[in-house]
Amino acid sequence: MPETKSWLRVLIELLEAFFESSRTINKKRTWHQHVVPYEEDWAVRREGNKRITSKHRKQSTAIRKAKTLAKKHKADVVIHRADGTIRDRINYDD
Repeated sequence: MPETKSWLRVLIELLEAFFESSRTINKKRTWHQHVVPYEEDWAVRREGNKRITSKHRKQSTAIRKAKTLAKKHKADVVIHRADGTIRDRINYDD
């Protein structure tokens, strides 16, 4: 007959697994704003997000919006070209 684990041992293993997984998930999120091509327009997207923050017809308008957000959160603005490569990075980390 297989050896059964005590409920205490099972609880300890579950807690260890939970805390181990939370260590890898709790990476600090940044407020860096990316100006990226989006469909036929431009968008501002927070680093690490899949959803866009805002959509703009002109890249200059998207850059202005990204700068406002980055200044507020002392973050960077990463400006991309139409092909997706990085064109410029502006730092607002006083």
